Amino acid sequence: MTEEKFFTIFPTGPKNDAYAKYFVGQSYLNMLSLDQVVIGNVTFEPGCRNNWHIHHADKGGGQILLVTGGRGYYQEWGKPARELHAGDVVKIPAGVKHWHGAAPTSWFAHLAIEIPGENTKSEWCEPVDAEEYNKLK
Repeated sequence: MTEEKFFTIFPTGPKNDAYAKYFVGQSYLNMLSLDQVVIGNVTFEPGCRNNWHIHHADKGGGQILLVTGGRGYYQEWGKPARELHAGDVVKIPAGVKHWHGAAPTSWFAHLAIEIPGENTKSEWCEPVDAEEYNKLK
């Protein structure tokens, strides 16, 4: 059984079709800012998560996640997954392989803030291992 969808102050936005190949499950994307600092409101249906990925930059860069609702997870390569709830902040330095997404039974939303830097780009990697993900509650 899944938890009911939660209220969030930012509109969910349309299905995240442009990045669907980098996600397991359905996500939604509402770009809040494309100027100065790029900020997207990302909403995940229960069980949805993005693939492992790395934010590269020659200088600066990285990402900050501001959790706005639901329950989800963040994990860095080689470390245990960290459960996330509204109000949590995750600071991801450039060069760190990681993933984030909803818990198996909960909707989840966060603001994804791209830290400005020089020669920034994202490298998308393999999906999160389904067996490992399904051990999360």
